Amino acid sequence: MNEDWNLEFFNVWERATAAWKAGRKSAQTMFTPADLGFLSEIGCSAQELFDFVDDSLRYDDVDFETVRDVTAIRREYFLTVMHGKPTGQLVPMSELPAKAAKVDGIAWLPRLIAKARLKLRGEMDPNLMYGCGGDRPFLRRHHMTLPQFLQLVRDKGDDDRAIVNAVKKAAAAKG
Repeated sequence: MNEDWNLEFFNVWERATAAWKAGRKSAQTMFTPADLGFLSEIGCSAQELFDFVDDSLRYDDVDFETVRDVTAIRREYFLTVMHGKPTGQLVPMSELPAKAAKVDGIAWLPRLIAKARLKLRGEMDPNLMYGCGGDRPFLRRHHMTLPQFLQLVRDKGDDDRAIVNAVKKAAAAKG
């Protein structure tokens, strides 16, 4: 399933987009059982993909390539680090840093770091989204993309200082 997953993921995206346009606008109604099985195999929940489809069609602020790239990072982590085994845990939103929490004077960044780690582990509360309407503008202001930030957190692990410094460097490079 090395490269075949890309084609199947695109097909699921297309079916989900058609379902959304047909009025099936929930994670429970958007996907077929086969789609749900495939998503589970690559470490993607129905809610995660629903949120991206919904934001793509509702706000035109996220594209398939971004979603595929975010999913590829999660998939790689799921298969190599987690050996394809979900933790079975979901972290409630109340355990995340507040939206106003700051590090080095940068609001939202502590929360986004926590969300990226949850995304990698597949432990996101269904009411939470990596790449939400707050994350995307934050990353644009700091000259990063959703996949770039997720890969940064993947690469730096628990080293918050390295992540913060990389975000500051990216923001300054274009700034």
